[in-house]
Amino acid sequence: MSGAMARRRFLALGGGLALAGGLGACSSPLVSGLTGAQPNTADVVYWNLFTGGDGANMVLMEKAFQKAHPRLTVEATILGWGNPYYTKLALATASGTPPDVGICHLSRLPLLAAAGLLEPVENAGVTDLGITRDRFTPAAWHKATVDGTVYAIPLDTHPFVLFYNVELAKKAGLLNAAGDNLKPMKGTSEFIDAVKAMKAAGASYGAVMSITADPSTAWRYFSMIYSGLAGPVVTGSGTRIDINDDAMRETFAFMQSLTAGGLMPKSLTGSGANALFSTGKAGFLFDGEWQIPSYRLVKGFNFNVVPFPALLGPKPVAYADSHALVIPRNSKRSSARTGHAAQFIKSLLDNSATWAQGGHIPAWLPTQRSKAFLDQSPQHNYVEAAFNAQYDPVAWYTGAGSDFQNTVGATIIEVLAGRTSPKNAVSGMRADLKRYTTARPPVTMK
Repeated sequence: MSGAMARRRFLALGGGLALAGGLGACSSPLVSGLTGAQPNTADVVYWNLFTGGDGANMVLMEKAFQKAHPRLTVEATILGWGNPYYTKLALATASGTPPDVGICHLSRLPLLAAAGLLEPVENAGVTDLGITRDRFTPAAWHKATVDGTVYAIPLDTHPFVLFYNVELAKKAGLLNAAGDNLKPMKGTSEFIDAVKAMKAAGASYGAVMSITADPSTAWRYFSMIYSGLAGPVVTGSGTRIDINDDAMRETFAFMQSLTAGGLMPKSLTGSGANALFSTGKAGFLFDGEWQIPSYRLVKGFNFNVVPFPALLGPKPVAYADSHALVIPRNSKRSSARTGHAAQFIKSLLDNSATWAQGGHIPAWLPTQRSKAFLDQSPQHNYVEAAFNAQYDPVAWYTGAGSDFQNTVGATIIEVLAGRTSPKNAVSGMRADLKRYTTARPPVTMK
C-alpha cells in the first residue's frame, strides 16, 4: 500500500479506523476537514492531538526546538482526539499529503503499520542522532515494533496508577517509617485490607474510580488485574478469542468484592470520583497519571501516586499506553525534510522532562534518568510502572479511544455495579469479543 491507493482500499482503511475509533481524554476536536492535509509551508509539518496542559507543554517543546534551530520552522496542527485524528492521518498519508511527523498511540500502531502508512524508523535518519533501542524503556520500544520492524519512537509511557490521600494513609497506618510513601503490599488480601483501613480512617469510601459511562477506565482497571494471571484476551492479530475462564472469573470476583462490600461505589461518574477523592472522602483513586495536574490545582490537598502492587499473580502489572512519534510515508518527501523531521524528534525527546510535567513517564532514558525528571514529584514515584507496562492486545480494532474499549468496558461496568455475576460476565466478554474477532479487517495483519 505504498504510493497511490485504490479507492476501495482507501475507503476500507478509513472505515476501519473509524470503527476502531471513539471518544478519549487527551484532547478535543480543534481542526476539521476531509483530510486535514497541509502544503509544505514549514520545514517540519507536525500533527498532534494535544490540548489543555499537555498542549501547553508540547508548545514549549516546539519552541525549544525552534530556539535551538533558528533557521528551521515548525507548523503544528492539532486534530481531534481518537477517530478524527487517526482517520485524517491515514487519509492524508494515503493521498500523498501527510505531515512530516505525527503523534500516534502505540496501542494504535499495528493497523497503521500493517497498512504501510509509516516509514520504518531505520529509514527516518534518527539512528544517526543516537536514537537507538538501548536508550528507551524496553516495554515501549517493544510495542513500537511490529513484525520485527520499528515504526515509532516512544515519547512516554502513561500508566494506570494508584493515587492516595496522604493524610488518610497516615491515619490508616499505611505509610512507611519515613512517612513519604505507602508500605509495600502484595496480593488481593493485603490490598483489600489497605482499602478497608482507608475507610476506617474516616473516608466515606476506601477507594473510588470513574465507573458510570466510562468503559475505557473500566477496561484499564480490568486489564491490569487480569494480565497478572493470563495473556491477551485476543490473539492471532485479533482473530482469535483467547480467554482464560478461571483467571477472568477470579478477576471479576475480586473487582466485585470491593464494590459489593461497600468499599467502593457501585456507580460513580468521573466528576464524582474527582470530588470524593479531592475532598478527603476517598482514600484511594484508581486512574491514569494524566489526572495529576487537575489534583495539583486543589488547594491544600496532599496526595501521592504509586504503581499498583501485584494483585492477582506474582508480579505487578501496569496497564499503559504510550504517545509516540511517527513519520508517515511520503514518496515526495526530500532527504532534507526527512533530516529536519529527525532533528525535531530528537529535540522533543531531549526536552521530554517538560512533557513529564503532565504526569507522563519519559520513554527516553537520558531524560528519565535526568535530574530534571527525578526532581518531579510524584512522577518519579511510579517509573517502575513503565517497565511493567501491559498494552492493549494487538488487533486492528483495539487501542486508545477504540470502540473495542467501549464494548468490553460496558460488560466490566455491569460487574462493578453488581448487575451480573463473574460467571455470566465471562460469557458476556466472549460475546463482546466475537463481534470483533469475526469482523473482516480493513488490512491484512500478520
